[in-house]
Amino acid sequence: MPSSSALRETPNLQTVDSIWSRMRVEAATDAASEPILASFLSATILNHRDFQSALSYRLAQKLSDGEMNAMLWREVAEDAYKDQPAIVTAALADLQAYTDRDPATRSTSQPFLHFKGYQAIQSQRIACWLWSQGREALALYLQSRMSELFQVDIHPAAKIGRGLFFDHATGIVIGETARIGDNCSLLHSVTLGGTGKEKHERHPKLGNGVLVGAGAKILGNIEVGDGAKIASGSVVLEPVKPFCTVAGVPAVPVGRCAKAAGEQMDQGLDSPDETHR
Repeated sequence: MPSSSALRETPNLQTVDSIWSRMRVEAATDAASEPILASFLSATILNHRDFQSALSYRLAQKLSDGEMNAMLWREVAEDAYKDQPAIVTAALADLQAYTDRDPATRSTSQPFLHFKGYQAIQSQRIACWLWSQGREALALYLQSRMSELFQVDIHPAAKIGRGLFFDHATGIVIGETARIGDNCSLLHSVTLGGTGKEKHERHPKLGNGVLVGAGAKILGNIEVGDGAKIASGSVVLEPVKPFCTVAGVPAVPVGRCAKAAGEQMDQGLDSPDETHR
């Protein structure tokens, strides 16, 4: 996906360390104030040497079922992180996105522990890694499990960026050939889908900093430019220019975003801009 100078850079190593340190302080504070959760917080955060170890443990505990126990899933996650450390960096960028964009987030550890949107994104990153390794059977098993568990259905072959925020997340569907850039925000019931039975490129391509409102459907192999805003309930069938706001069924341009909508989270309609009509 193209880069944009208006978008946040990936957290550097100092920021990574500070995020993990903050999570540990929060977990210790919560364990002291709510002793009934002390064992849970120790197991998920406090007993781990680093963020990577805690993340593999948390996802494994969530994904385990009668066929794949937590130990197996943790081995898969750790293999993915060892082979592609960028997956962990992306998970930290996602965590920062949640704390920056969600007014309901009161701590850094909250999305990590409790938000299914965050956990679904991290599960898909592992499924995508499996797919890239030719382990399609296990990748599809993981897709099925995360869809069942989180009500978020993302094909393992879909390519997603970092700094992502899935607000509430229930009902999000992302197809096989979809692409999502960095620092995008999607609300619940969003679909990035196809329009027919073609087998090759058939799903949308979102640039960086895109905001997709609740219930919006973007269909077909079309591009949504950097910083664009898709209003809630819209059906998008045509390409969207960068920093353009579209709304309606079918969606049409209704204004221009001054900044990257995916980071600003302003879901209102912008002032009309004749250049986008």
